Amino acid sequence: VEHIPNLLKLHRQFKILGVYDPSRKVRAFVAEEFGLETFSDLDTLLAMPLDAVVIASPDALHREQSLAAFARGLHVFCEKPLCYGAQDIDELIAARDRAGKVLQVGYMKRFDPSYEAALTLLPGTARTLRYISVEVTDSDAWPFIRHASTCRGDDVAAELIASTEARQREQVDRAVPGLDDPNTFRGFVGAYCSSIIHDVNAVHGLLDVLGVADGDIVGASLFAKGEAGQGAVRLLDGQALWNMVHVATSGLPDYRERITLYFDDASLELEFPSPYLNHQPTRLTVRTGDGHTLSSRDIRSGYEEAFVEELKGFWSAIVDGSAVRNTAEHARRDMMLLAGLTRHHLAQSKHSGVRP
Repeated sequence: VEHIPNLLKLHRQFKILGVYDPSRKVRAFVAEEFGLETFSDLDTLLAMPLDAVVIASPDALHREQSLAAFARGLHVFCEKPLCYGAQDIDELIAARDRAGKVLQVGYMKRFDPSYEAALTLLPGTARTLRYISVEVTDSDAWPFIRHASTCRGDDVAAELIASTEARQREQVDRAVPGLDDPNTFRGFVGAYCSSIIHDVNAVHGLLDVLGVADGDIVGASLFAKGEAGQGAVRLLDGQALWNMVHVATSGLPDYRERITLYFDDASLELEFPSPYLNHQPTRLTVRTGDGHTLSSRDIRSGYEEAFVEELKGFWSAIVDGSAVRNTAEHARRDMMLLAGLTRHHLAQSKHSGVRP
């Protein structure tokens, strides 16, 4: 839906030499739809005369595939979550540094024109920050990709699926030991690591501009059988609170995603469309107060597509030496928070005697 068409559009910066996928159906689709060479074996693809790889495989394969790419001296763009645990991310950071290559994580919201504008238009300071709200209701992609040409590979070998699930279990165990309940496991890898991780990363960027340090976790809940997750972080020694929630609404063809920062006399809100509706602007609204007078200002900074802009950023980091906007260190910080939220949820569940 995104990366292959966008790379093809950016033909001045990129040339796709091949696509690896274990599904014969997907390989046939990619060859017919995009006219690209496909590979059933990753090593064969990596042996091509490549400069870089885009990794958009199941999350549990990110670590080993990134390491394989660095071993070949390739630059890596890897979708989020980079890895589930800080230890695995540290391994990738070391491999990146040994290879002297770029590692960029697929947090496309950092390249959203409205998000970029928000960083410069914050209507308050750390001294006046009171509350951060993140609220996401997500039906997943299905209502928003009907217009796109896609193929779901339902012919992947059972043993490959089983081995990938085993890798996921092993990696999650390293990140959050004792995560035995299946609903909590589903919530960690889904609601937290696959979904609200985007907003965690975006809020971290906003807090950095404000000069607000990481806070203390004071609440967390994985609920709805792992289809939803909530977290609360105490900021500035209790002056402010950051609350976040993600809820999967699989039967509702609607998508809502809002990040709102409240200051004592102003607010800033980002309302994102479904990420698959390309070139739909994110609504950026700044509200200020002057006595009884409320002023509301809507800012539109452009129609650039974040999925495209992040690939341009990847190219620029490789070719021009530009700073990497979404680093592995950023991903490590995000995953430390999400793992901490999960541990808090487990501790609360154990204390209350309630099964997670």
